Amino acid sequence: MRGFARVSVAVPACTVGSSRNNAEETLALWRQAHEQRSALVVFPELGLSTYTARDLFFDGTLLASSLAALERLVEESRELSPLAVLGMPLATPQGLYNVAVAVQRGRVLGVVPKSYLPNYREFEERRWFRPGTEVAAGAMVRLCGSDVPFGTDLLFHAEGIADLTVGLEICEDIWVQVPPSMLQVGAGATVCCNLSASNFTIGKADLRRLLARSASDRGKCAYLYVAAGPGESSTDLAFDADAFICENGALVGESRRFAREGQLVTTDVDLDALVHDRRVTGTFGDCATNLAPPRPWRRVGFSAEPAAGLVRGVAPHPFLPRDPATMATRAWEIFEIQTNALATRMNALPPGAKLVLGVSGGLDSTHAALVAAGALDLCKRPRSDLVCVTMPGLGTSDATKGNAGALAESLGATLRTISINDAARHVLAAVGHPAAKDAANVDEMITRIRQDPRLGDPTLENVQARMRTLVLMTIANQAGGIVVGTGDLSEKALGWCTYAGDHISMYDVNAGVPKTLIQFVIRWVANERVTTWAGTQGKGDVERLRATLFSILDTPISPELLPPDVNGKIAHLTEAAIGPYELHDFYLFHFVRHGRTPARILDLAQAAFGARYPLTDHQRWLKVFLKRFFQNQFKRSCATDGPKVGMVALSPRGDWRMPSDVRVDEWLAQVDAYVAESDSDSSIG
Repeated sequence: MRGFARVSVAVPACTVGSSRNNAEETLALWRQAHEQRSALVVFPELGLSTYTARDLFFDGTLLASSLAALERLVEESRELSPLAVLGMPLATPQGLYNVAVAVQRGRVLGVVPKSYLPNYREFEERRWFRPGTEVAAGAMVRLCGSDVPFGTDLLFHAEGIADLTVGLEICEDIWVQVPPSMLQVGAGATVCCNLSASNFTIGKADLRRLLARSASDRGKCAYLYVAAGPGESSTDLAFDADAFICENGALVGESRRFAREGQLVTTDVDLDALVHDRRVTGTFGDCATNLAPPRPWRRVGFSAEPAAGLVRGVAPHPFLPRDPATMATRAWEIFEIQTNALATRMNALPPGAKLVLGVSGGLDSTHAALVAAGALDLCKRPRSDLVCVTMPGLGTSDATKGNAGALAESLGATLRTISINDAARHVLAAVGHPAAKDAANVDEMITRIRQDPRLGDPTLENVQARMRTLVLMTIANQAGGIVVGTGDLSEKALGWCTYAGDHISMYDVNAGVPKTLIQFVIRWVANERVTTWAGTQGKGDVERLRATLFSILDTPISPELLPPDVNGKIAHLTEAAIGPYELHDFYLFHFVRHGRTPARILDLAQAAFGARYPLTDHQRWLKVFLKRFFQNQFKRSCATDGPKVGMVALSPRGDWRMPSDVRVDEWLAQVDAYVAESDSDSSIG
């Protein structure tokens, strides 16, 4: 899989005083990591001797048995592909060090000593070990018959997986104010590993994750943490076998705590995404330059190959939270961002200014109406100051018109209904459009369009959108208010709006919310938020609002610019024309948030959606996305103000700035080349 590296953290079932047993348990998990095609596997601090050996660290027998265990593992590793990072005590002429030893394919590649030794509360490591910070730059140590690099200036670079560079630190190193890993990421490490013993006390697991997630977020890296298991001595301490993997602030894999058997946790880390985040975050490079150590880093190469496929899941709906426990919180945050932003804009307007909103009975205008009602509540203004305008056109169905009216009434808004049919017909007739030329009335025009669908062209569609905007702007002037926009982030990405029509508003509350998230928040409002509005609007209106919201969620997505069928059902379906929004939101997220290439997006899309969409579907709709995204930048370049909600935003004043006349050919060619290569591989198979 392009741009990923498979990594593992391992917690062997250890035995105090038995390095031979510890080597056996370590080797078994190392072999599992090899079978899973991991490029890297990390073991606990002092795992060969155990952390709780205490004054036995001074004992020659323990040190010799730990060294013998390492020598055996080095020999057994000749056929094992993962780089293994092992913890042990190491005696040198200068004293005893607590070290991480990097081993691969029968070779010791380097040794990194622990920088910071805790000597407080239950910890007493300075009794036995020397700090790694005292090791001179460029130092070497004799180990397993070879002189190998030794020091805190080592990074391990993969030859075979682009951008996989590994930094090592040990336990306490992450608890200090400037951990070694923060220097390592500045030097290019994309994966930082922490070999820990870390006894468990109440609440400590959460604190470990806080530190590791923070390190991975600030360092734009993956952070692998592994603590010792319950085989350690229970004389004064307890250990919980806590091992986990973080990536860019998120937890992506973890062990089962307090398990008494050995455990291996394996996942794929997204190196491409990490490198992209570093590239776009200019302060990352500034800090790396500012904190560069006075001595150069030594880079030690190791062999690695990308694994086939993925063992981590790829979310088909990346804008939605994966954890159900956070879903309500996320919906609340989104709604609060939008309502507070609109309330702030209202406070900057003349007193009594109204909010004017076109409601269609569709998702976006419904979401905007809910936000507008919430903003009025925040400003302690009556809901009647929200002027909801329904503007039936050529494609308006009775169902959506009814939902639009019910929405406005149950919110307590002021409802106005103004048909645009005659006005649109007059404009079309004036320019000589065949659907309206010599048509006596709107019904005759609709009959013509049904008989000849070719008449339902962009001219006919866009005149309605522009007419609606004209009506809304006129009412806003009349009422002394502003037009609240309804278009969402997905529509802005695709340019699925009419320039100088629904493309224009005076404040665009949905600008940062993609279509899949719009549906999610409306459902949350229906299930959770409307109950808090009972005191304002009355229980009857609240129940009617809830029923209306669920009806709108069940309505097909449509601009309703072409006539309904003869049965009055919506005939103009957006997703039939431009493709499923769940795919476009997936493409949008990965293209903008992580700078994915089309080939990489296709890799991820197949992993995310599986058999639901064949590769030919992704080829078709990704090309639609790319064409529309590139060709419609001119609409985004003059977009209305609106609040940023998530990590993906397209405001020309903030997150996305692109020339309007850029060519998309090379991106489209990559899509076709990927599919052609896949077809070739299939025919060979």
